[in-house]
Amino acid sequence: MSSKDATGSSLRSTLDRRAVLTALATAGCTAALAPVAAHAAVPSGPGFRRQMRGVWIASVVNIDWPSRTGLEPAAQRAEFVRLADDALALGFNALFVQIRPTADAFWPSPFEPWSQWLTGTQGRDPKYDPLAFMVETAHQRGLAFHAWFNPYRVSMQADPSALDPRHPARTHPEWTRSYGGKLYYDPGVPAARRFCQEAMLDAVRRYEIDGVHFDDYFYPYPAADSDFPDEETFREHGTGYPDKAAWRRANVDLMVREMRDAVRAVRPNALFGISPFGVWRNATTDPRGSRTAAFQSYDGLHADTRGWVKQGWLDYIAPQVYWHIGLPAADYGVLAPWWAEVVRDTDTELWIGQAVYKSGAAGQPAPWQDGKELSRHLALNTTLPEIGGDLFFSAKDVRTDPVGDFAAMRLAHWQEPVLGPLPARLDRRPRPVRPVVKVERESSTGAAVLRVSAGGQDNGHSPFRYAIHRFSAYPGHHPEAGRGTLIAVVPGGRRTTYHDAGAPAGCWYAVAAVDRVQRHGRLSRPAR
Repeated sequence: MSSKDATGSSLRSTLDRRAVLTALATAGCTAALAPVAAHAAVPSGPGFRRQMRGVWIASVVNIDWPSRTGLEPAAQRAEFVRLADDALALGFNALFVQIRPTADAFWPSPFEPWSQWLTGTQGRDPKYDPLAFMVETAHQRGLAFHAWFNPYRVSMQADPSALDPRHPARTHPEWTRSYGGKLYYDPGVPAARRFCQEAMLDAVRRYEIDGVHFDDYFYPYPAADSDFPDEETFREHGTGYPDKAAWRRANVDLMVREMRDAVRAVRPNALFGISPFGVWRNATTDPRGSRTAAFQSYDGLHADTRGWVKQGWLDYIAPQVYWHIGLPAADYGVLAPWWAEVVRDTDTELWIGQAVYKSGAAGQPAPWQDGKELSRHLALNTTLPEIGGDLFFSAKDVRTDPVGDFAAMRLAHWQEPVLGPLPARLDRRPRPVRPVVKVERESSTGAAVLRVSAGGQDNGHSPFRYAIHRFSAYPGHHPEAGRGTLIAVVPGGRRTTYHDAGAPAGCWYAVAAVDRVQRHGRLSRPAR
């Protein structure tokens, strides 16, 4: 994941957004915002809200997991369990885990060697299947698991001889290019592109993942005073294109469109999305661009991120808008509305990549030091109905949270439970069947103890999560979610228990099963 720096849908939302930005400007971008309508930007269902609350778990150079190479399998597993437990406790509903960081694998791949970030030596067997363990661990907690792939990066160093002798980049040197001190597969070589696709699809076929996730690396970020060395590839494969830039964009477009098609064919319920650099193009370059003066992914990485949305090639886009409100070159207050406009009237979900790693970090400007910048971002998001959630980079920074920025954001914006996003193409039947709920009252405290069972789930499958709704009065034999309040979304299973310490006297409960796609089933018979 890169750490590069660099009009609303209605009159009301436009005015709200102007009010928010005016408040920020008059406060010098450092004071807390006045309250705004919490969760106004979260798409609503009948009686509940949906929102992506995701966290990136990076494996390259051991950023998040494993914490270092060479840990024993039991220690690696214990670290991941703690990450998953922390994510659940903090309110996340999805993990985005990097499983192919450098053309290597966190599963027993027939295409690529075991990752060096597991054992310290590329190709060395870690003696268990990390991907199988991670998917199971996430799903046991009702957390969606999105498999994060880096499509073309081969190595963090440029010497092919340092790779495992069996590495495809060594057996096919014609696929690779050294550039900027790293090694890459050349996106313009058709055989290399097809190989990368098959290597990634192996994991999609074999594991019950919930999404396929690309980050911002397609063609590499430009190195000083040099161009990516693909002139020979262009001469061989670039016929019919007006220039090398157009050909490069076409190569990246092929990777994106073909992977979208392949993922849907192999695992139709899995989401496919990308987290690109936060600026497509500046308006000074292209009038359709943003009012920014920053690096441009369209020109610098040959990634037409806006075009992918307009073509319908993505289930979601999660631009890395890693800058503070008021930054002249790349203002969050400019970019969030710009991306909202891009996805408007499309079927592409918009989630914003948030730079929690900047909060309290040495050298970051004042807005990142007061512990309120993430809250300001999500307050602005509430005025943009197109924004359906956020992803936070990365897990270790969420955990350390040196100035309490993430904690303040949670308190201000994550107090209400939500379901995960449900893209329109997956919003269909069959939905989960009705569970059964029984309620007991603790005589000493009055708390309600709900005992939920799966009921007649088809094929013995357990619900992924349970959505617990509370009603102030009897809701009828067939309760409707819109008449009550969603008070919790908890991990599923054949049976579970939920403790409602704040249960009002005389209230009723009904529970819905939620499947891995995030479809909300019919409510159970009410109980109290």
